[in-house]
Order: sequence, then C-alpha cells, then structure tokens
Amino acid sequence: MNTHPRPRRLIRTTAAATVLGLGSLTLAACGSDAADDGKVHVSASFYPMQFLAQQIGGDHVTVDNLTKPGVEPHDLELSPKQTGKLSEADVIVYLKGLQPAVDEAVKQSEVENVAEATSFTSLEKHGTDVHGEEGHGDEGHGEEGHEGHDHGDEAAGDPHIWLDPVRYAEVAKGVGKTLQKADPDHKGEYKENTTALVKRLQSLDKDFKSGLKKKKSDTFITTHAAFGYLAERYGLHEESVSGIDPESEPSAARMKDLHKVAKEDDVDTVFFEDTASDKTAKTLAKDLRLKTAVLSPLESVKDPKEQDYFSVMHQNLTALQIALRAQ
Repeated sequence: MNTHPRPRRLIRTTAAATVLGLGSLTLAACGSDAADDGKVHVSASFYPMQFLAQQIGGDHVTVDNLTKPGVEPHDLELSPKQTGKLSEADVIVYLKGLQPAVDEAVKQSEVENVAEATSFTSLEKHGTDVHGEEGHGDEGHGEEGHEGHDHGDEAAGDPHIWLDPVRYAEVAKGVGKTLQKADPDHKGEYKENTTALVKRLQSLDKDFKSGLKKKKSDTFITTHAAFGYLAERYGLHEESVSGIDPESEPSAARMKDLHKVAKEDDVDTVFFEDTASDKTAKTLAKDLRLKTAVLSPLESVKDPKEQDYFSVMHQNLTALQIALRAQ
C-alpha cells in the first residue's frame, strides 16, 4: 500500500515530460519550416529585390518582402518580429543605402548568404550635383535648397540603380550567383533563370533606346530624383523638385529654378509618382501651364498580379515618349 505515492509521482513526471516533449516538437516544427518545405527562404528588402529573387529562384524559393505594398521604402521601420525573421532567412537580397533600418538589421542577422545589390554594379551621385553642373541655380539655393539632397551625399551614391536595365541586369547576375551558392543542388536552374532575365533586361534596354531615339526634347521634371540612372543611360536630363529624398520640401529658390528650366528646355510635363501625392507636381504644372503624368520609380507595385517590373517600365517608356515628343 505504500507503493501508491511513487507511481503517482512517476505519472506526473511522465506527463510533464510528455508535455515538454510535445512542446519541443512543436517548437522544432515551427523553427524548421524552411527545411520542411524544401525551399530556399529569401528575405528581400523591397520590390525590385523581391522581383529578382522570384524571377531567378522560381519554384525553388519563397520570398518575403520586408516592405509591404503601400509602404514608402525610404521610411521603412522593422518590427522586432521582422528583424527576427530576417535572421532566419537562408538568403537576404537588399540594397544598401536606401533603407537604414534594413541595413542595420542585416548587420545583426549573421545570415551567411547575402546579395547586396550595390556591390554588383557601380554607383553615381544624382540629385545633388546635377543642378550645380547644369547651372540651374546652385548659388541661388542656399543651404535650404539642399535639404532634400543630403541622402545622396551621405550614402555611397544614388541607390535607384534598378531603373537602369543595364545596371539591374548586373545586380541580377549577382543575385543569381548568391542563390547558386546557397542552393547548389539547383545551380543549373538558377543559371538558366538568370540568363533569361538578363536577356529580357537587355531587350528592355533596346526598347528604351529605340523608343526615345526621335525625342524632340531631353529634359523632364519629376517630384523625386529617382531617375538619374535612367536619364544618364538614354541621354536625358532629369530635373527634380525634391531630390533623392521623396519626403523633402523644395525651397522657393528651387521652384523658381524649375520655372526657368521648363521654359528654356521646352518641358511640357511634370511627372509625379503613382504611390505619392501629386500636390507639388500639380502646383508647379498649374503655374507653368504644363501637363502632369505618372512616372513610377518602381519601389513597389500596386497589384503584383496585374503588374511587374517590365510592364511598369514599359509604361514609363510610353510616358516619356509622350512628354518628350518621341512618338
């Protein structure tokens, strides 16, 4: 009769062990999702990086975009959950200098396979120097006129490399090599997908060259200096209202400069972004009696099922053709 207490303790111990064991199994299952589905889990900083990972990775990857649709990439703040999830990724694809929160999180992540876009191509400065070089009022701006351009000075250069199909193709090759290293079992498919994507980007480059060949003007005005690489590639001249940082406010001197530019360079359109306010563009256009139109910086797409990088870039080409009278 004295044996009853002992079995009860054993039962409690066994039950506790069972609960702990089930808990451990549950945690293991949660922590091993990446391994269980057999796919490479990629964290991408924003849409252009997501697009590369998806196009090159194909069915062998799942891609998590840190910047959700509708969120301004420049302003992204990461939650502790997102930061933790980033550390669990097999591959990170990001662009240094555009999103400080992502830059810091990547440093802390200790993920082995990282594709940093700017390391695969060359960077240049746009949005700051261009106004001085072209003689559009550097001396008249004062310090206030340069507030919107600090981002370009502090970073290694203008980060908007994806708007130049040639540079974007260079980044694609780098992302492809990173995926090959992370998942050598599917190396051949990643190579094929990279080659196919690069060919499409080369074709897009040709479309822009031929589509803008007969342009009557080469100057266009935007609210955000995102198109420096595109302008440089196709012999155009971008004048922006706010510089590299889309949130900065233009000075009165800068607006006066743009009035002069529009008249001297025969500009008939002010471009605004599809994901940002068109207030400044409409104000400037009204003052100058110009048209307004959309030119997408492709930092995100509204409907990924209906749009992608190539469709939006072709929309940009059409918009430029109309504004520059190249049709």
